[in-house]
Amino acid sequence: MKSKDGSSWSPYLAGGLSGLVSIFAVLTADKFLGASTTFVKTAGMIEQLFSPERVSAMDYFIKEVPNIDWQWMFVVGIFIGALLSAVTSKSFQWKAVPDMWADRFGLNVPKRAFVAFIGGAIAMFGARLADG
Repeated sequence: MKSKDGSSWSPYLAGGLSGLVSIFAVLTADKFLGASTTFVKTAGMIEQLFSPERVSAMDYFIKEVPNIDWQWMFVVGIFIGALLSAVTSKSFQWKAVPDMWADRFGLNVPKRAFVAFIGGAIAMFGARLADG
């Protein structure tokens, strides 16, 4: 993504640094980077607020305890890092509809939100199906 002054991160540099972080995580903590389990654990933490006995009885949550762990903090770090990157590169913008979407489908915010939600649900289903 280009900032207003034309500067941007090289996708090769960003990809290479992400790869090094992944290798470092495996070598030092014997953990693979991922995010989909974090979203499921977060759903479990929210559900615990309303029905703790139900969550504690679920086989999945016996194996993957819904708590804040290193992976959950990693996902928070992704958000913070992306926000800092966008702010410092002066490319941060509040937009309900990205330009590319608006060019193809118009400025309908509810339609964009619905399609984004469905796309995210499909991606999450695929990631969980692959045990990712």
